[in-house]
Amino acid sequence: MAEWVEACAVDDVDEEDVIRFDHGGRTFAIYRSPDDEFFATDGFCTHEKAHLAEGLVMDDIIECPKHNGRFNYKTGQAKGAPVCVNLKTYPVKIEAGKVMIEIG
Repeated sequence: MAEWVEACAVDDVDEEDVIRFDHGGRTFAIYRSPDDEFFATDGFCTHEKAHLAEGLVMDDIIECPKHNGRFNYKTGQAKGAPVCVNLKTYPVKIEAGKVMIEIG
């Protein structure tokens, strides 16, 4: 069953940036692409559990702050060493200026 939760306001995330969102004992990362679209993934790197919200966003890539592993945040695909396990991604929708993610 789909469970949509409000992650943040649209204005909380700058263009080409990422923020952390915690809900139900889990951590997520919310991204805003350079073309003003929103995406969501698990909040921790699959390599050593570093918080991705502290990383660097470039185009559709998030770079982990710990060992510079990279993922495509739109697809979750691992893009290079040391990361080899893809990130889980979550559906996103915008409602009334709020970023909603489906975590169910």
